[in-house]
Amino acid sequence: MIRRLLTALALLVFTGLAQAAFDIDQLMTELARNPGGQAKFVEKRHLALLDKPVVATGEMTYTAPDRLEKRTLTPKPETMLLDKDTLSLERDRRKMSIQLGQRPEVAAFVESIRSTLSGNRASLERSYQLSLTGSLDAWVLTLVPSDARIATLLKRITLSGVREQVLGIEYLQADGDRTEMSIEPVKAP
Repeated sequence: MIRRLLTALALLVFTGLAQAAFDIDQLMTELARNPGGQAKFVEKRHLALLDKPVVATGEMTYTAPDRLEKRTLTPKPETMLLDKDTLSLERDRRKMSIQLGQRPEVAAFVESIRSTLSGNRASLERSYQLSLTGSLDAWVLTLVPSDARIATLLKRITLSGVREQVLGIEYLQADGDRTEMSIEPVKAP
């Protein structure tokens, strides 16, 4: 009886130590291993002016380290392409491109996602304070803007996932509006 109790206690201690040892560097190393791939997404935008969230669905493709394409299929087709330092949007046959170097606040926002996907901690820490909870099999990374320009627009970004996969993103804007995105990786046939 005492032997089982000591074994259970030792197991709890070692489990606690293993979870305590999980840190941002380990998460970034794991994320950096992901070469990219395709995913489906469901995005819910909760806006103060509306009674119900606006729901969008679509597909994303990430190619490490700096190409991300988001194709919204419903409710209205839209394509966003981030390729190196250019962000392009296409909606209703209208196209717009932004050079990230000319818009630092947009660049910092874009880098929150791209740098997380590529496991680039240094890039994240240029504009955000990072905090991590959980374990490798169920982590939550919170980014709080350290740049005053970003903080006027954004309160925090919360990313969640399993190992090298980002499975959820939540943006909480400074005005209280928020966006939640759930991501489901598409398995290659």
